[in-house]
Amino acid sequence: MKVLVSDNFSPAGLEVFKQAEGIELCYHPGLSPEDLLKEVADADALVVRGGTQVTEEVLRAATRLKVVGRAGIGIENMDLAAANRKGVVVMNTPFGSTTTTAEHTIAMLMALARQIPLASQSTKSGHWEKDRFTGVEIAGKTLGVIGGGKIGRLVIETALCLKMRVLLYDPYLSGEMARQLMAEQVDLDDLLQRSDFITLHVPLNSETVNILDEESLQRVKPGCRIINCAIGGLIDEDALARGITSGRIAGAALDVFSKEPPHKDNPLLSLPQVICTPHLRAATTDAQINVTVQVARQIVDFLLRGNIVNAINVPSISAELLAVMKPYIDLAGRLGSFQAQLCARGLEKLTIEYAGSVTDFPTEPLTLSLLKGLLTPMIGSMVNYVNAPHLAEERGIKVLETRSKASEGFANMIRLTVHCADGVRSVCGALFGEEDYRIVRVDDYPVEAVPDGHLLVLHNDDRPGVIGFIGYTLAEAGINVAMMNLSRRKIKGRAISLINVDSEIPEAVLTNMRNNAHILSAVQVRL
Repeated sequence: MKVLVSDNFSPAGLEVFKQAEGIELCYHPGLSPEDLLKEVADADALVVRGGTQVTEEVLRAATRLKVVGRAGIGIENMDLAAANRKGVVVMNTPFGSTTTTAEHTIAMLMALARQIPLASQSTKSGHWEKDRFTGVEIAGKTLGVIGGGKIGRLVIETALCLKMRVLLYDPYLSGEMARQLMAEQVDLDDLLQRSDFITLHVPLNSETVNILDEESLQRVKPGCRIINCAIGGLIDEDALARGITSGRIAGAALDVFSKEPPHKDNPLLSLPQVICTPHLRAATTDAQINVTVQVARQIVDFLLRGNIVNAINVPSISAELLAVMKPYIDLAGRLGSFQAQLCARGLEKLTIEYAGSVTDFPTEPLTLSLLKGLLTPMIGSMVNYVNAPHLAEERGIKVLETRSKASEGFANMIRLTVHCADGVRSVCGALFGEEDYRIVRVDDYPVEAVPDGHLLVLHNDDRPGVIGFIGYTLAEAGINVAMMNLSRRKIKGRAISLINVDSEIPEAVLTNMRNNAHILSAVQVRL
């Protein structure tokens, strides 16, 4: 079986393929898009890093392709939808660079505190400007950590050892877990106003894009320093440059940018208070070897033995069972993602109930899919079907599972109930036919909605004019309604609206709806 490796790979990782019986290794880093199409045509496996774009065109050309392996955590160069349509398994190595990324964050923090890059440059230029480069101690200073995932936790542990005080903002982390980390859990405003240093460790999504924007950067503690080794797009770079130029922000250390490489006109590049590195968070010899060896072993294990490890798009079950269970697996994942986006802050416990014909199958793959769907909006693309239970446990989330043959009027049903900061919330889904899945209940509202694409969820007063306002507002924004479902509560006066729309709803439109006195909440869910 042919394995095509199209990006730079460590010798140790290549050796795994060479030693595997029945594997033909083709190592061609730096292929042009045209040559890639030719080489992948008869490949059984494609192994990449960040350089190769695995597009729909590439997947179409790869007539024998069974699996794509990404050495590293990112999957931004993968067309997952096209891989799913073609039935190609996509794997990554989610934890291979955790330690090295945390270490790079701490290195950037220290370099920023002591102005090490500038001092080094000055000394090498023949100067001896000791008084010019007076820094600050980090012991006793307050570090604000945005995001309490695996990397954020390692940063917290190291900062505490350096005798820093640590504030943590992570709305999806339970209070008990934050206490175990020995960090003070705060809201974002509190963190901004109290932190001497701020470091970001969150995925890029609709909640975190420009989480440090013009407004929030104006609220930071004067003299604050900001570090980002997570992902570009979390900071408004123009606003950060203005904050540094004004003197409110003392400096920044950035390993990632909204556009990479950053444009030469990016104002941050010309500021002496800013340290820039070219996406070096995982650039250590150890990490490079770890991720390449790990993904090579996963690919060999899949091709020779059929074992699926660290898959992004399928759970670890046999291909035969996967074909039968896939609609239920998809439904479970969508229910988890729906609930996470609707209401899952401060999540402490969840109960998954399986009822009816779905109990004829093993439910472990369904639970894995649901957990992956639930955790991905909170943590990011590092979540897969293998590590989802461990990530839930790490975050202090208790998972209970029940099974019943009775399914409340449906042939099958999956109910997810979460205990979170906003109380107890639930969502139920059912499979009506092959790949015809529906949301059939939200909390105590009976509904019927397709969990696919963009879904607008509104809680509103049950009174005349509200639905007309919603329709008019969407129409004015040029947003077409594909399906609309309304449901009243048993206690009169409240209703819920689930509206499938054909395109993304701009934030300004959602804000307009929220400003209506009769709309209690408006949330866009992306599935």
